[in-house]
Amino acid sequence: MDITTLLRRLTDVPGIPGHEAPVRAAIEDEMRPLVDEMRADALGNLVGLKRATRRLSGDSPAPRIMLAGHMDQIGLMVSGFADGGFLRVVQVGGIDGRTLAGQEVTIHAAEGALPGVIATRPPHRLPQDQKDKVIDLADLFVDVGLADAEVGARVSVGDPITFRRPMVELQNGRMAGKAMDNRASVACLLATLEILQSYPHAWDVYAVATVQEEVGLRGAMTSTFHIMPHIGIAIDVGFGQQPGTPEEQTFPLGQGPSIGFGPNIHPRIHDRLMATARQYEIPVHFEPMPSSSGTDAMAMQVAQSGVATGVISLPTRYMHTPVETLATRDIERTARLLALFIGELDDAFLPSLTEW
Repeated sequence: MDITTLLRRLTDVPGIPGHEAPVRAAIEDEMRPLVDEMRADALGNLVGLKRATRRLSGDSPAPRIMLAGHMDQIGLMVSGFADGGFLRVVQVGGIDGRTLAGQEVTIHAAEGALPGVIATRPPHRLPQDQKDKVIDLADLFVDVGLADAEVGARVSVGDPITFRRPMVELQNGRMAGKAMDNRASVACLLATLEILQSYPHAWDVYAVATVQEEVGLRGAMTSTFHIMPHIGIAIDVGFGQQPGTPEEQTFPLGQGPSIGFGPNIHPRIHDRLMATARQYEIPVHFEPMPSSSGTDAMAMQVAQSGVATGVISLPTRYMHTPVETLATRDIERTARLLALFIGELDDAFLPSLTEW
């Protein structure tokens, strides 16, 4: 599996929270040959099941592990119109407002996509006390080049808007683009499934591309409740090292994922992931998460009677901007770590989850 090609395809396809159908279709195409069963639920989650390929002792059903990576991306939505054919917008998910002015966007209208640009008053026309401030979203607008009558006929309030920016290949295996959060982790799910095609495993593997993570972990809530796995691992992006960020809270790109530890993570899952990484010489980093992880693991952990969860993060620079940047090597290493972890799950590990 070529991770660069896969990332390009997944990040090119739109899918803000509540409008994930296009990206779900792209993921379906990639996932179908890698699983035994696949379905989409009412909320829009895509659930792939790869059944166990070796048996544990006894006649009990195979235990279940769920891997979750959310497919939705941050974006905007049309909220109204301004005189002159301009669009007013609101954000869907958290967007770094400092990066909005000057961005190219696509308005996904019912009758076809429209290109546009996010604009504001020129700096020459700003009051002196506003020139050094971040521009408020209420003072930005989208220009699609149409007059009032035309824009009203082609665009509706509620139409989703995504950044119009293709993925860029930087040096040293780095990729920059929109929606790396969290299409990179969906790519990791698919790469893990590909490795498991030739690696025996005794647990059923549920690979779930979840929806609406950016607005409240909603897809993880419903999919975990339905699957009720014995183990749930969320794969997401974490903070990559860059100028101006605390070294102890960020991680270098290209030197392996970080493995979370804290109240949102089961100690046995954390310890087993770390042990697997050591055994197979996969570089990883220890990431303290003293309160919440901010990932799908928060919803997975408290589904029904509770799930033993883990969190793996891909170091990413410039999160929640149109140029999120990461290293493909970290995706490949994470997929290998997950496949090895799954392949070595046995009879003894399940009861150990209640013995710590």
